[in-house]
Amino acid sequence: MKILIENCKSIVGVHANPKEKLAGKEMANLPCLNDSWLSIENGLISGFGTMKDGTPSKATFDQVIDASGKFVFPSWCDSHTHIVYAGSREAEFVDRIKGLSYEGIARNGGGILNSAERLNKTSEDELFENAMRRLTEVTGFGTGAVEIKSGYGLSVDGEIKMLRVIKRLKEHSPLTIKATFLGAHAVPLKYKQNRQEYIDLIINEILPIIAKEKLADYCDVFCDRGFYTIEETDAILQAGWKHGLQPKIHANELDYSGGIQIGVKNKALSVDHLEFTGDKEIEVLLNSATMPTLLPSTAFFLGLHYPPARKMIDSGLPIALATDYNPGSSPSGKMPFILSLACVKMKMLPEEVINAATVNSAYAMGLSKTHGSITIGKKANLFITRPIPSYNFMPYSFGSDLVDTVIIEGKVQQ
Repeated sequence: MKILIENCKSIVGVHANPKEKLAGKEMANLPCLNDSWLSIENGLISGFGTMKDGTPSKATFDQVIDASGKFVFPSWCDSHTHIVYAGSREAEFVDRIKGLSYEGIARNGGGILNSAERLNKTSEDELFENAMRRLTEVTGFGTGAVEIKSGYGLSVDGEIKMLRVIKRLKEHSPLTIKATFLGAHAVPLKYKQNRQEYIDLIINEILPIIAKEKLADYCDVFCDRGFYTIEETDAILQAGWKHGLQPKIHANELDYSGGIQIGVKNKALSVDHLEFTGDKEIEVLLNSATMPTLLPSTAFFLGLHYPPARKMIDSGLPIALATDYNPGSSPSGKMPFILSLACVKMKMLPEEVINAATVNSAYAMGLSKTHGSITIGKKANLFITRPIPSYNFMPYSFGSDLVDTVIIEGKVQQ
């Protein structure tokens, strides 16, 4: 299938020689090609240029799309989601309105434990069908790649079931999907008095099954106050590495937990959340290849303070953005809203949030070579907006549906 998109008002994120990631002042650099065209062949971006210099012959294309007044963006890469789950948790939403904290809900058996109880009672087919609907929804928001975590099983059977569902999603969804094992999402109630027994179960039973069936790309731990300690996290991440699973880690959402430091020590691809990030954490990250990933909709939904994105960028760090799509703390996979929150609440520039949701989030998924920018030879994962005045309008118009046409691996999505 050969597609020509012509008369683009602008193509956003054009990189002839893309970097793996953009850090510090580089994040404000967003190269665009105005009054332009873009071609797609065999699922890949095959060319682009300006209209004044002439377009390829239309006769050689199977489809020609007129993008007059419209912008072309590389698809969002959502590098942190929990999209496989059973049932919503709006009752806890009401509890929080009444004053109960996220940690208080968890202590009462709610939160992650609530989702785990439901998931273990739900069939694999039902989990798959519901997750496919969510993936279809986020595709319409402009997302072309998604990382999906387990962590609502909290048992051998439950975690393996979740990862098998994610494997099916990889086979049936047009999106690029990465799977992350998050068995250490919370401590199951039956192990509250013997945490080490559950950690041993993760290391000695679950991880070998995952490795044998090739069910995951990464290994994650919720290292924070009330969840897993740095010592427990270190042991699990090292065990994951032995099975070829690079770490990605939940860190410093609720306190200065040491999660960032233990993630960097274990060469984590990303450390995520980071509401509590100070000078020591920034210094550690500056001397690493780990991508700091911020999830502003979680802070928004739980009423937490936001990560210090401005300070992090001004210190020279890269930043990635993701949705944390899950039923308890961020029940939405709408990446454009994440961009808006990052601008409004964390004072990131439009250029910075677009780069954070494309180039840098692709890095946080290990997809830098194939996703995240408009580059010849990369996957043709992109979307065309409705007519808009500028790319600033994307985060500015936070309530609007601005995506007109979605193309995934060179195919227009219906």
